[in-house]
Amino acid sequence: MTEPTIALQEYLRKMGIDGDKDFLRESIQVMSEMLMELEVQQKTGATRHERTPLRKTQRNGYRERIWETRVGEIPLLIPKLRKGSYFPSLLEPRRHSEKALLAVVQQAYVEGVSTRKVDSLLQAMGLTGIDKSKVSRICKALDEIVEGFRNRPLEGEYPYVWLDALYIKVRQNHRIVNQAMVVAIGVNAEGEREVLGFALGASETEPFWREFLRSLGQRGLKGVQLVISDAHEGLKAAIAQVLHGASWQRCRVHFMRNILSQVPQKDKQLVAASIRVIFDQSDRKSACQQLKATYDAMLPRWPKAAEILINAEEEILTFMEFPLEHWKRISSNNVLERLNREVKRRTNVVGVFPDEPSVTRLIGAVLKEQDDDWRVIKHYFSKISMQRVLDPTPLVISEITPFTLIPIH
Repeated sequence: MTEPTIALQEYLRKMGIDGDKDFLRESIQVMSEMLMELEVQQKTGATRHERTPLRKTQRNGYRERIWETRVGEIPLLIPKLRKGSYFPSLLEPRRHSEKALLAVVQQAYVEGVSTRKVDSLLQAMGLTGIDKSKVSRICKALDEIVEGFRNRPLEGEYPYVWLDALYIKVRQNHRIVNQAMVVAIGVNAEGEREVLGFALGASETEPFWREFLRSLGQRGLKGVQLVISDAHEGLKAAIAQVLHGASWQRCRVHFMRNILSQVPQKDKQLVAASIRVIFDQSDRKSACQQLKATYDAMLPRWPKAAEILINAEEEILTFMEFPLEHWKRISSNNVLERLNREVKRRTNVVGVFPDEPSVTRLIGAVLKEQDDDWRVIKHYFSKISMQRVLDPTPLVISEITPFTLIPIH
């Protein structure tokens, strides 16, 4: 009996298209679209335009994505859903970062800085020999992808921007030093999250942050209304100098850690609960009144913590000037902290990077993948609520009675 593969090859040869990459590319594209349609039907519970009580959700347009295959790049239109998310089973969402991690480990070995940990990783990956030219080719291909992502134009407005840094161990001049990787993410006018940029530097100095923010502006960053970060002095100064017209929100999580460091262990729970009540108010005026009452109650027992609280009034309540449904997410740096934890999970595998380009390569690949994922899943904020940020109109609402806290004795 003739093998199916041989029969197919013979058929293609007779048709004169066995070596036609355009034909193969178009065939793969058609089959991929058919597969995605079937998967989306299973997700939604209905075919396109079908009216049925079994329908679970509605389609919501498409997202473009380039699929790299052996026959070239194939443009795909990935369906979006109004509720939930969809990612095609035929794609490999983590391929770039795995290549980058492999390249870092191999490069460390080639450069003669391998450790027992790197040797174990090589064995776990099934690698017995290292081809230096192959490592160079992998790194070059990844660098092109990462640099293209890092230097892409930023289009439209980004009302919300989060900034933070994490420290990476890098081998430099035969020494191991800590270097700062600064990351910026934002929410665009459609309510979607994006990784805006990243850069590696010696430390979080004001000039370094200022140069990084200016590079974002040169790529098209505009329309920033609120910047969320910790209270690093160099970062605050850079924001004030570069992002003119933007308000600054001090991360409430970092603020809570700072203030509780001035409180005895046995009293931390009580003080934390009292401060959380400030953030639970329904408007800024009520929050300011509650903050003053909490300050008066704290002053006799924890004067240092009380002074930190009253001095931070303006910077920890800025988020209340924006739509109520955004408050939880724009009052802290949690969204960027979670991203940084994912980055650290990958960098911890390496430990010490052999050089600076390898840091940018791996972290850039991880950030690009996260950005791709964010473009597929549902919006971070609704379009309607984002419209109120871009074009705020005052609403007439009934007066709300503020929730108050009993003074601390």
